[in-house]
Amino acid sequence: MDIKDLLPWGRDKWSLDASFGSLQKEMNRIFDDFTRGLDTRSRSFLSHFDPKINVAEDAKSIQVTAELPGMDEKDVDVSVNDYALTIKGEKKWEQESKEQDHHLVERSYGSFRRVIPLPQGVDTSSIKATFSKGVLKVEVAKSQKVQESTRKIDVKAG
Repeated sequence: MDIKDLLPWGRDKWSLDASFGSLQKEMNRIFDDFTRGLDTRSRSFLSHFDPKINVAEDAKSIQVTAELPGMDEKDVDVSVNDYALTIKGEKKWEQESKEQDHHLVERSYGSFRRVIPLPQGVDTSSIKATFSKGVLKVEVAKSQKVQESTRKIDVKAG
């Protein structure tokens, strides 16, 4: 007896591929049906606004840069505690013309909250935040003690 004789889907490898293919088609149809009855604005709840960030570090500070296109500084709230830097805000839906009927909306809207953990030894009292052209830049200085304790160690061949 061959092992193929024991497989419940038959002896043909292609019958298994066809079964999963039809399952995938059915799942796609279910999701398409779910969103079909919703107007474009109602579909926006299916996506969310999640700003992209960069975190960099040097000997003196930690720099956090966040892309917030279409937002102003009044739409953004930056807070800090001893453990984390929190950036939150909301990108609001702006309906400019009542005569327009949107057929495709790819821009994301909604509230967001990003929490960036901070290492020990940062000086939370001297944080600087600037906002220009849709980019938020936050600089968190390291304490003088941490800056002085950082040193390079030479690695020698064994």
